[in-house]
Amino acid sequence: MALTKEDLQAIAVLLQNTTEPLQNAITGMQKDITDVKLHLENVTDRNISLLAENHGHLIDKLNQAVKVSDKSCLEEIRVNILTEKVEKLEKEIEELKRKTA
Repeated sequence: MALTKEDLQAIAVLLQNTTEPLQNAITGMQKDITDVKLHLENVTDRNISLLAENHGHLIDKLNQAVKVSDKSCLEEIRVNILTEKVEKLEKEIEELKRKTA
């Protein structure tokens, strides 16, 4: 059975009717992909940059707080040492008072 010119034209029309919705769907997906790329570039990337900048500031503030905390710990240790020395000197003075009395 040989295909006639009319048969071939009918097949061409069927193929065109089948591929046209696919082409429309592909065009729609390409637009969606473009929209997603633009959103990533304009919104998401910008927000990530802002977060990164603020993160750097927070790290700087934390480092400053740690330095203050370290100084505070050192001062506390110094006060404890001085307190012990004062207590020791007070005991020695009490012993000297007892010996001379």
